[in-house]
Order: sequence, then structure tokens, then C-alpha cells
Amino acid sequence: MSYLVGHHNCKLDAKGRVLVPSEFKEQLGSEAEEGFILRPGLHAHCLELYTKKDWYEVQDQLRAKFSQFNVNEEAVMRKYNSGARFVKLDGSGRLQIPKDLIEKGSLVKDIVITAVTTKMEIWDKDLYEQSINELDDEVFFKLLSENIK
Repeated sequence: MSYLVGHHNCKLDAKGRVLVPSEFKEQLGSEAEEGFILRPGLHAHCLELYTKKDWYEVQDQLRAKFSQFNVNEEAVMRKYNSGARFVKLDGSGRLQIPKDLIEKGSLVKDIVITAVTTKMEIWDKDLYEQSINELDDEVFFKLLSENIK
């Protein structure tokens, strides 16, 4: 899996396009040219952006753990994949975000693209800052100390 590093303030243009920061494109290398999977955020009011490789790894995990022959497990897979879209960078290095996903992510103009282990997240800037501030410092440090040795 790819582990990206970075956090960038960006602008969403009137047509729903955002210029992907060159730092991310450099880190992704040829993976950037293969396109991405963009989906509504699972735990947060944002959008998740996966490389194709990382998306397929998640799909492999779903396939290994859930059966299409179990009604509830199939519903989990369906719901997880709901809203996912394949997107590519245009010739100028911009990503076109579909209108329905712009609405689901409440993206306006000022946005943040941030790396989170195996994916990137695209946030409305105000919602991102709100989310970061929601996690109390004491809880943050406690979780880190309990889980990272």
C-alpha cells in the first residue's frame, strides 16, 4: 500500500475541479496516471480518495471477509461501495469531483486534501478544522500511547 505524506489547502473551481498538489503527484508516481477511486467518507463528512491499487486491496479484504451469499454481509459490501466513482486527472493535473460527491462532502471553495495512511481525504476547510479540533488532546495522546509502541 502507498503511504502518502502531506496536507494541502486547495481551491475547488466553479466546475468542481481541484488541482492535485504536485507533492502528492510526485509521491504517487505512475499511480497518479492510473486514476483514483473517490467515495463518500466512511467515518467523517469528507471524501476519500484511493489509488486504484489501494482500492483493490480494500476490495480484496471485503471479498475475503464477507460473502455475497449472506444477505447482511452483501449489504455491507454494497453500502461500502455505494457512491464510489472512478476519476482521473485531466491534462492539467486537476481532478473533476462529481457534483453529487461535492454535495455529500459539503465542499464549497476552500478545501483541504490530506494524506491519511492508505488514502487521501478531501474536506471542506472549515469542516476539516472542526474535525481536527473535536478530538481532545488528552484522548489523542492516550490513544497514541495505547496503540503505538
